[in-house]
Amino acid sequence: MARLLQDPSKFHPSEWDTANKMQCASTESQKSRSECMIAESWRLVDEIEKTTQKTQSDVNKKIEQRREEIKFWKQELDNKLEQIVHETEVLLTCKNRLERALESCKEPLVIAQKCLLYRQRRVGIDSVHDEVEQELVKEAEVLQGIIALLGHTLEQTSEQIRRNRSAKYSLEMDLKDKFTALTIDDYCASLTNDTPHIIYADNAMRLEGNFVSPEDWIDFSNINVEKADKQRNNSLALRALIDGILSQTANDMRKQCEMVNIAFRNRVKEVKDAKHKLETLLAMVMDETASQEKNIAALKKAIADKEGPVKVAQTRLEARNHRPNVELCYDTVQCSLISEVQEITKNIQRQDALAQAERELKGLSRRQLSLEEEIKVKENTLYIDEVLCMQMRESVYINNF
Repeated sequence: MARLLQDPSKFHPSEWDTANKMQCASTESQKSRSECMIAESWRLVDEIEKTTQKTQSDVNKKIEQRREEIKFWKQELDNKLEQIVHETEVLLTCKNRLERALESCKEPLVIAQKCLLYRQRRVGIDSVHDEVEQELVKEAEVLQGIIALLGHTLEQTSEQIRRNRSAKYSLEMDLKDKFTALTIDDYCASLTNDTPHIIYADNAMRLEGNFVSPEDWIDFSNINVEKADKQRNNSLALRALIDGILSQTANDMRKQCEMVNIAFRNRVKEVKDAKHKLETLLAMVMDETASQEKNIAALKKAIADKEGPVKVAQTRLEARNHRPNVELCYDTVQCSLISEVQEITKNIQRQDALAQAERELKGLSRRQLSLEEEIKVKENTLYIDEVLCMQMRESVYINNF
């Protein structure tokens, strides 16, 4: 009857007790696992926090190191830029000096060429290839050589200025990028976990194809620095060359100009001396001409003075030839008259001195004309050399370039 009253769905007390024990055990076990998990989670959180802080600290240090690297190269580039800008300005000054020097060579060359052209107007024996002409030709050649040298040096200078500006442009572009990169890294260095407006950037991890290695980054700036140094050194060497060329060319021009002026002064003195001698000779010829004219007048008078006596003697002979008969005697009177006529006639015929004197007078006249012409030649030469050339050359003044 008792078994009939027992509910088959009921558990035995031992089962209930066992179930309670199992629940306790399971709960304790779950609690223990949870506690372990919590402990592990705290450990993991602490570890991740420390790792994150360490990583972030390392990144901050690397950002600071990177900023210092950028600042270092930026300072290097700034220094090189300042140097190349200064060097370019100085080289531009040298270029201006070259241009002024080149311009100042044109007038002396024109004057030398004009002097050579004027001196072609010399005539007669004065049209000589003298020392003045030799020095003028040399001066023109020197000036033409200097103009060619200065022109070539000016081209070199312009090209060097272009190269300096190219190096300056590369430095400026590199500096601009460095400034941008430093600004970005300064911003990155200022960011903290509490900074507002920080965001997730899903695509930040991708690497684009334009990334370069740190070595390439250093090499890029180093190449720009080396390029600037090279062009600056080239510019310094060119400036030294320009200083030497300008100094030497100015000295060469002054020296040759003085050589020409000395040759002109010497030549003018020689021509003046020659002209003075010719004028002295002309005065002597004119005096001698006057003396010869007097001599001819005296000779003519002497001949004229013999006309009376010869007429008297011949008249007497003619009259005595009409004596009659035996009176036509060859007496001493007749003999004397004949001797007188012969003597006077002979003396008159001997007056060839008059013809010689007249020939000499003509010779003196020709000599006078020749001397006067030669004096005019010398006057023309003096006008060309002393007035046209030397006065024109007074405007030539060669400064240091």
